[in-house]
Amino acid sequence: MRRKPGAGTRAMAGGLLVVALAGCGGEGPESRLDPQATAWLREVLSKEPPLPEGFTARPEQAWRVPFGQGDRNCRAVLEPAGGRAPGAALTAQAAVSYHGDGLGEQAGVGLARYAGGAVEERLDDLAEALESCRQVRTSSGTDLRLQELPVEDAGDAAVGARLRGRLNGYPYALDVVLSRVGDTLVSVVHTGMNEVDATRTRKVVDAVISMTSA
Repeated sequence: MRRKPGAGTRAMAGGLLVVALAGCGGEGPESRLDPQATAWLREVLSKEPPLPEGFTARPEQAWRVPFGQGDRNCRAVLEPAGGRAPGAALTAQAAVSYHGDGLGEQAGVGLARYAGGAVEERLDDLAEALESCRQVRTSSGTDLRLQELPVEDAGDAAVGARLRGRLNGYPYALDVVLSRVGDTLVSVVHTGMNEVDATRTRKVVDAVISMTSA
């Protein structure tokens, strides 16, 4: 890991999850839906991303955290990729997923837009949660441990990590990268059975950032 210097109404269209917020975990009136920001996120994620070979071009339903219990810091880090970003000063968010051709391979992508420069604070909060996330263990046979995932030059700032071990008794790995692009939090998870290719993770991250920056 390296750092560089409830939900409101859900609308599903072509796999795109748009979360209209009166808060989504936000704090009072700071979190207000911005229709223009929502339309922008919708447009960004409706484009065909330049994903690595083997991924579907059509976006599908938002990725979901694969365990219902576990360390709250680990869940906090993963939930933005599924359309549940931190709510304070949040104006809009949207999330989709893409299936890859690897065994159990999936990429989850979440975009969250913030007002008043709050995206820096939200990324700092998530970075702290990531530092506190060491292990996910549940009674159903899930045992995932945090590993380093260096992230360089991804957006304006970024943090990342890998969770690897067993999910419900089966081999599982997950890369998560959280980056800031202007006033937008870009969250990416890349999952697979046994192993996840860090090079492909980075290509997914770069593809999403290029869409967001365009």
